[in-house]
This record gives sequence, C-alpha cells and structure tokens, in this order.
Amino acid sequence: MMEVTHPGYEAVIGLEVHAQLRTATKLFCGDETAFGAEPNTQISPITLGHPGTLPMMNKAAVEHAIRLGLVCHSEIQLHNYFARKNYFYPDLPKGYQISQHTTPICQGGYVEIQADHRPKKIRLIRIHLEEDAGKSLHDQDPEKTCLDFNRAGTPLVEIVSEPDIRSAEEAFVFLTEIRKLVRWIGVCDGNMEEGSLRCDANISVRLKGDQKLGTRVEVKNLNSIRNVRKAIEVELARLIELHETGQTIQQETRSFDADHDRTFTIRVKEDADDYRYFPDPDLTPFQFTRERVEEIRSSLPTLPETLKADWISRYGLHENEAAKLVSDKDLAHYFEASLSTGAEARTLANFLTGSLMSKLHESGRGWSTAAIGPNSWKALTGLVLDGRISFSAAASRLLPRMMEQPMEDPLVIATSLDLLQDAGDEEIHKWVEEALARMPEKVLEYQKGKKGLIGLFMGEVKRLSRGKADPHLVSELLKEVLQKKQ
Repeated sequence: MMEVTHPGYEAVIGLEVHAQLRTATKLFCGDETAFGAEPNTQISPITLGHPGTLPMMNKAAVEHAIRLGLVCHSEIQLHNYFARKNYFYPDLPKGYQISQHTTPICQGGYVEIQADHRPKKIRLIRIHLEEDAGKSLHDQDPEKTCLDFNRAGTPLVEIVSEPDIRSAEEAFVFLTEIRKLVRWIGVCDGNMEEGSLRCDANISVRLKGDQKLGTRVEVKNLNSIRNVRKAIEVELARLIELHETGQTIQQETRSFDADHDRTFTIRVKEDADDYRYFPDPDLTPFQFTRERVEEIRSSLPTLPETLKADWISRYGLHENEAAKLVSDKDLAHYFEASLSTGAEARTLANFLTGSLMSKLHESGRGWSTAAIGPNSWKALTGLVLDGRISFSAAASRLLPRMMEQPMEDPLVIATSLDLLQDAGDEEIHKWVEEALARMPEKVLEYQKGKKGLIGLFMGEVKRLSRGKADPHLVSELLKEVLQKKQ
C-alpha cells in the first residue's frame, strides 16, 4: 500500500458519500427504482420534469435518512425544506437537482473507525437528502451519447465528512464502515458495482504543522472502495510533486483512471454560489416531532459495536474474531442463530471467521445462502470439544462435505471420512516415535533450541495417523519424548 511518504507533508481528506436509499419508488414520484431495467422504462413526466408536473415527497426516504443520522450521532433537524440546485448537465432532465442546502436533515455527528489499531472519530458536517441524476452512456453509439433517465429522481443521502481523514487507508476504513452501517440498518444495499453507493474525495496536502488548508481537488465517481484508496494515493503523490516543484495547484474536479493509475481533469471546480440555490417552490417545508424521531430510534437494530462488545464479554471471543463476525449483518445473524441451537461460541467463531468464510468468498456466496444450517453447528462443535475430531480435520475435510450434504449429520459424515480420533495413547506414542525417527536432523535442531519445529513433528504425526490422533495429546507426547532424547 502506498501512502504519503514525504515526511514534510500532511494529507487532508474529506469524503462525500452518496448512498441510494432502499425505497420501491423515487423521491418525488411513484416511478420504480429497480436496478437493471431497460433504459427509460422507469420514467414519467415528473421524472422528466415536464411543465405542469408537481413532485410529492417520499416519506420512507425521509425516515431512512433519519435512521442513518441517528446511528451516526447526528442532530436531527425537525424543520426542513428542499432547495433547487441549478446547473446544466445532459442527464439532469429538469435542468436543476432537488436537494437540501440550508437545512440538511442531519447535522454534525461522527463515524468511529479503527486507525492504526486505535479508535478515531471522523466528524460529519451533514447528511442531506437529494435526488439522483440520470446516466450518460458513451459506449452505446459510436457517434452519440445516449441518456438513460431511469436513475433520475432516485432518492439519495449524501454523507459529507469533515476533512479529518489523514491517509488513503483511513478513507478506505471510513467508507467500509459507512457501507457496513447502511447495510446493517437496511437503508441502502451498499452495492458500489451497481452504483447504489458512490464516493467523491476532496483531497489536499499541506506542510506538517501548518493549520491552513491547502487548495483542494475533488476526485469524483469512485466506484469501489479499493479505487477510493488507490485514487487518493495517486492524487496525493501528484499534489506533493506540484508543491515540491513550485507549481500552482488549481481547484478542480478530476476523475480516476484505474487502468493507468492516474487522475485527470474534468472541469474547474464550482463553488456553492455557482449553483444558485433557492427553496423549491413546488415542495412545502416539512417537519417531524421529537416523538417521531424517538420512535424511529427505537426501531433500530442493535448496532455492530454493541454486539461486538457483548460477544467479547459474554463468550470470551478475541477482538478480531468479534470484529469479523459483525462485519456483515447476515453473518452476525447466522452466528446468533447457530448459538441458539446450543453450539459452543468460541469454536463456532473459529469456524465461521476462518475456513467457512474463506470457502464462501471463494464460491462468491453470501452468508444468507450458507449451505450449512444453524442446527448442524451444535453437533460439529460438540465433536471438536469432545476430542472426537480435530479442529483442523473438521475445517479442511468435514466442512466442505457438509456444504455438499447440508442435511447429513456431521457425525455420520466424519465417520464416513474416517476422521474420528479413536486412537489410544499407546498407538499415538508409536506414531510420535516413527515421526521423530524419520527426521533425526530436525530432532537435533529442536534440541539445540529450534522449538518451532514442534509444528513440523505434529504435521508428520497427523499424516501418519490420518488425522485420528488428538493434536493436544500429540503435542504433549512429542514434548515428553523429545525431552527424554536430550
């Protein structure tokens, strides 16, 4: 990972994250918002801004924005209105965008991230509602740009951070946390490939110790979390080079070419005055009561950090295990459902965050489609805890078969694979002696201080026993025999 390596400079970064709200219809009309529909099939005179049409506000979208503001510790503004943001763009059919300017529905707040293994709060300026624009398609016709207005009018929230981010890695972690939160509370699916979560980065550099902000450059339309990190790295390097060579940094909007790792100019950056905001005359101001806000708060699910702390305290999970378990809402629910059947928590967490997570990622499957039902985990963790099968054998051989035969009893599968550890002490002792006899040079190295070789010896015993020897007992016997050989 590349970062700002020049010791004399500090990165100053703020992100603007656009999240498409999970509503069936658009922000100001009944047109559908389903992804992947044929171009211009989810439009109406209201979407296209025909004269004489009037918008009507989507209550569900507004309440989604409040939900997000609450989990981000924002102050919910009870009195709100929409404004017109005027600028011309081919895929903006009305010639203006309906957004919020003076009264964003959520003001302030923060998102906590882990930066260099320490918690850090990234402050928010605002979260506001607005409608999306359409989409320009440049690859459909060799001579023309085609316009698809299906997305026009789709409800968005824009999450605007303070310039508290100091590296590309912090930006990566912040955006990852935003995606987790919007998915967790169900306001956005967080799918950057489909455009339902998009990010613009405002980037500048300054000399360390300088309190004045440098000239900022906005890099727009970043369509993956990985590209956000890469684009920031590339742009920071460019800005530092301009500083070092005495060149002027221009306030502008740039885009990122991921294929060639470079940013390029789109246009000179506008200021807010260029948009000529004014209250939308077709939409009346709207307001909420404090009681309604509290009703929405009470409907929120238990948040990831609360669950993580509870599981660490209750089950003795390691920090990194618990963090992985709450990284995905479906995984967290799967863990809880499996626990409810009587599965042992720590062994279950080891399986889920290790081998099973890897296998699901390899197959491109999510936790909601995990083949192994929650009821199977009580039997599997019980086999491991009772010493009837080793964890490694269960992870490498039993789990893949269970994914293929999810209705079969784990004990039956383990028996068919000959994985049960039924060897006695005397038999294990023979395997230990045979393993050591095959590696006399390694035994001498162990006796001279290379204690890490115990893993090599254990691997050989495992091979000789075909996984039937209890690893804990093997480890004890190996140490005992090696001690006698000294």
